[in-house]
Amino acid sequence: MGRTFLIFLLILSMGVSAQVTTYPKEAFRSPLDIPLILAGTFGELRSNHFHSGIDIKTQQREGLPVYAIGNGTITRIKVSLWGYGKVLYVAHPNGYTSVYGHLQKFSPKIEEYIKKIQYAKKSYEVEVFPEYGEIKLEKGEIIAYSGNTGGSSGPHLHFEIRSSISEKPTNPLLYGYEVRDATNPTVVGLYGYPLSENAQLNQSNTKSQINFTRQKDGSFLADKVTALGTIGFGFVGFDRQDLAANKNGVYSVRQVVNGQVYSDYDFESFSFSETRYINTLIDYAHFGKYRQRIQKCFKSPGNHLSIYNKLVNDGKIVVKEGLSYTVELLIYDLEGNLTKLVIPVEGKNQPLKIEEETPKTDNYIVAKRPNNFDLGIAKVYFPANTFYEDFYIDLRKGSDTVMVHNNRVPAHRNFTLTFDVSKYSEAERKQLFIARLDKNSKPSYTSTYKRGNTFTTRTRNLGTYTLARDTVPPTIRTKNFKHKQWLTNYHYLSLTIADDLSGIDTYSATLNGEWILMEYEPKKNTITYNFDDRILDKKQCILKVNVTDNIGNTNTYEVTFYRK
Repeated sequence: MGRTFLIFLLILSMGVSAQVTTYPKEAFRSPLDIPLILAGTFGELRSNHFHSGIDIKTQQREGLPVYAIGNGTITRIKVSLWGYGKVLYVAHPNGYTSVYGHLQKFSPKIEEYIKKIQYAKKSYEVEVFPEYGEIKLEKGEIIAYSGNTGGSSGPHLHFEIRSSISEKPTNPLLYGYEVRDATNPTVVGLYGYPLSENAQLNQSNTKSQINFTRQKDGSFLADKVTALGTIGFGFVGFDRQDLAANKNGVYSVRQVVNGQVYSDYDFESFSFSETRYINTLIDYAHFGKYRQRIQKCFKSPGNHLSIYNKLVNDGKIVVKEGLSYTVELLIYDLEGNLTKLVIPVEGKNQPLKIEEETPKTDNYIVAKRPNNFDLGIAKVYFPANTFYEDFYIDLRKGSDTVMVHNNRVPAHRNFTLTFDVSKYSEAERKQLFIARLDKNSKPSYTSTYKRGNTFTTRTRNLGTYTLARDTVPPTIRTKNFKHKQWLTNYHYLSLTIADDLSGIDTYSATLNGEWILMEYEPKKNTITYNFDDRILDKKQCILKVNVTDNIGNTNTYEVTFYRK
């Protein structure tokens, strides 16, 4: 990308950022020629991140034409097994970049471009950054077809609009796209938190659920809360559009105390560098236990999110004895539909009926410092700022496993777990890997770095770890054809590959001795070859497939077919 163009984009970006609430409403067309119905909204709460775009339903099918929303040039093409799968990035002259993810396939000219690279690198997974202007697009041009590739759980189009300079994503619905929505957000849970030492809420010093009821005017009224000291509130809620049953994310949340705004945040935009701080916005311990996300209306320690428009005392409410407070939670969707929840609070000192003490262990984490612990057969190292807060960490030694706390505490950075494998022979070590055990004690592979007498993994997942052994190679079998079958009228070959322990690491295939591109869909354990890729000059064809798991166990499968 040329220096002149970068300067031009910088000027444009400065102009856009100076008008943070103004977005071009008429500049872009829709990426699809169907009514926009959403399966996911911008800023929606996901595992360890905010959703950076909108998920557009594709009528439960793949193969819908995807259009360039404006004139532009492709700046990035990526094909990966997870994440966005097949994805395109298009830079537009007005300083924005549009992103189209989970694609089934690209348009013919883009497909030809990327397949040349895949064959040159002999890899299905590739990422390229074409020169600016190398692949130009016109507004309304078909650039791809919708699909379900990558980490998608069903057919849809993931669509984003970002700044071309900062790469910060913004809510695509701010650019004039219409989604029918006259439905108010829904609140399904309300919680109160005593936050200061000796604080209480409803005669408890720990989190309490608060009941509420719908009023005649459509708002909600909570049962009266008695409290003393510094407290905070959180809620569980979602939003629905008119034509979909999906429980999507809300757009903005405002907390008002006695008429004063104490906290106000929205999902207009955010930075990818901060998205993992979602784990400070939600009650992570509650999520780890119940798989339900409580959005906190107060700012917790370690929270560096930029989504807040206003904060008074970090959204925390200091309740004094004998005083009354009216707390209003105003929850909006992007169309302005509002759900209002009123919480009456009375300052009152009462004897505690529920009193919980913080569990204490022999080991304590100081979040701002690095922390090392010896677990006998393993050692664990937490770099400074791995965690958001100080806490007592539960570490347990076993004869063949180690427990590194549990899933109730989020790790912001990778920590290092190192096992001593000196008691194993060299042959045994080749079959071993570090595995994390789920609640049913089933092992799952974690990237294992082997060096001498130690195995090491870097992860953000707390839990129970062990050394597992994998001696079984992956399985390979044909899916849509049989050995020595005539396939003259077939458009593609499909095989199933699977590994039930350490997982598949690499695969490759040759046809009559030449490498061929086989597209891998790990969600279905299938690899597929399209006959359109090349002209076969032999009637008898020999397909050879090689698959290796993460430990190095390898399987080779050879099959013959005929085609003319």
